[in-house]
Amino acid sequence: MKSVKEKQNTAFDALKADFGYKNRLQAPRLTKVVISVGTGKAKDPKKNDLVRDRLAKITGQRPAIRGAKKSVASFKVRQGDPIGVMVTLRGERMIKFLDKLINIAIPRMKDFRGLERNSVDEMGNYTFGIKEHSIFTEAAEEDLKDVFSLAVTVVTTAHSKKEAQTFLELIGVPFKKVTA
Repeated sequence: MKSVKEKQNTAFDALKADFGYKNRLQAPRLTKVVISVGTGKAKDPKKNDLVRDRLAKITGQRPAIRGAKKSVASFKVRQGDPIGVMVTLRGERMIKFLDKLINIAIPRMKDFRGLERNSVDEMGNYTFGIKEHSIFTEAAEEDLKDVFSLAVTVVTTAHSKKEAQTFLELIGVPFKKVTA
């Protein structure tokens, strides 16, 4: 089975005819992957630490705790209160995480029928949510009382939505099948 890195290198040949690329550097590439978890204003201060530890096991990198950008009185949140955890992966860690996500974790999702195509934005970035972090093998053995969801954003150098969708499909992202 080819890795994401090998598929990314061969994507130029497949995209050359569709988008008229003349140079290998014109083809889209992966830039970074951002994984974020919103914890809200945690009543239990240990919740952020728990999420941070589990996310570190899943990604192989220490996540940062994110604070609120501004105060919102109705939610009883003050500026700077910790409300989430985020990690940005680049380079080899990004490739390893995407390989693990596409080949191991996503197939373990319950009733999985494919990821939504429409989640690709106009700038070529793809964001999707995972309901349970327990689909990752690193988190499966821990007790399942504290299950959290996470958002994954795959940032590419694609210039359009169609270009990004085609590129992501070539590197192995399992989109839903289009029915006519």
